[in-house]
Amino acid sequence: MTGSRHFIVATIGSAGDLFPFMRVALALRDAGHRVSMLGPVQHAPFVEPTGLRFVGLPADEAVLDHPDLWHPTRGLPLVWRATRPAMAQLPAFAATLPPDERGLLLVHPLALPEADLCRALRPGLRVAAAYLAPSNLPTVHDPLLLGPWPVPRWIPLDVRGWLWRCLARRLVNPVALPDVNAARAAHGLAPVRDLLGHIMAVPDLSLTLFPDWFAPTQPDWPQPLLRAGFPLYDPSPDAALAPQLAAFLAAGAPPLVFTPGTGNRQAAHYFRCALQACARLGRRAILLTPHRAQLPAELPDSVLWQDYVPLRLLLPQVAALVHHGGIGTLAEALRAGTPQLVVPLAHDQFDNAARVRALGVGASLRATRLTPARLEQRLAALLDNAAVAQACSRLSAIAGPADLEPLCRRLEALAA
Repeated sequence: MTGSRHFIVATIGSAGDLFPFMRVALALRDAGHRVSMLGPVQHAPFVEPTGLRFVGLPADEAVLDHPDLWHPTRGLPLVWRATRPAMAQLPAFAATLPPDERGLLLVHPLALPEADLCRALRPGLRVAAAYLAPSNLPTVHDPLLLGPWPVPRWIPLDVRGWLWRCLARRLVNPVALPDVNAARAAHGLAPVRDLLGHIMAVPDLSLTLFPDWFAPTQPDWPQPLLRAGFPLYDPSPDAALAPQLAAFLAAGAPPLVFTPGTGNRQAAHYFRCALQACARLGRRAILLTPHRAQLPAELPDSVLWQDYVPLRLLLPQVAALVHHGGIGTLAEALRAGTPQLVVPLAHDQFDNAARVRALGVGASLRATRLTPARLEQRLAALLDNAAVAQACSRLSAIAGPADLEPLCRRLEALAA
């Protein structure tokens, strides 16, 4: 290291989006750098105990109750609109930086339009983008899913490119470009015509926070590109299992664990299916959600509700994990060697589910097709499956937390 630099780490979304960025931010701080963490204000309890400088960004949690949030096509426009007030704070923050300060802005991909504005205000500021999941990087190469719909392998590459352009013209650009170009005009910058193309062109460096064995580098991913592993992060590394949970685990056979994601307030049907499927299978269950109102008032003795449990501690002791397909949850199951049943709803979850199947570590069932009978059938095929168990064991040996030293060195060099 040749001198301290200022790294501004900015993200959006749920705790699952926050934690990978926090792990990188803490690694940069431990390397001796000044680090500012920008994220949704409700995540302050996670960040502030670490001593990182935290700048809370506005976040309207009412979006969690919007019926379109988990829709395969209407979800992305909703997320885009919900994140704009927070992202609009980035240029204002950049304007407060000393003009001669050496620094780097490390951001979530949806913050890249604002990162470009920050660089216009502070020309010496470098920009890096951190991609949490493979589907955040558009490609025409296999495996290719457009939302929940897989594109057959025989479709030519030029036709795949045309499909991407149609998707952008119809679903992405009409929603995003008015906001982006209004902000650019206010800063004296020319308008852009395509959001995805603009986002790919903004970073000085792109990072994947998932390993190449999970998703190999594609020829049309942005360059320069640095590959890293899963930056797994536990906000309570010294925590132990709660006595009630420890007693439940010791009282019978390893249970099934069900979680629709910490930000999902619309999972009542999911949990009803889980309860009925477990009753039919004669299996015990742990239901993970901070939103207790989604569950029946009374649960059978074979079922335990928990608002939060560190998956690092829980997953090695369970039979299988049923989850939404969030990349952080998926990575924790890979580390633990736990079979997975992914029930994807929207966003990157369909692609993540396809990769779980391809790796042989689990199965998937689209949320729109979820019924107790289908859930029971998929779980019956997954449990005690020798091939799945072998694949889980093999990958758990390489799915631990990433070594972030090479990433930090690359970011240091870029900031210089």
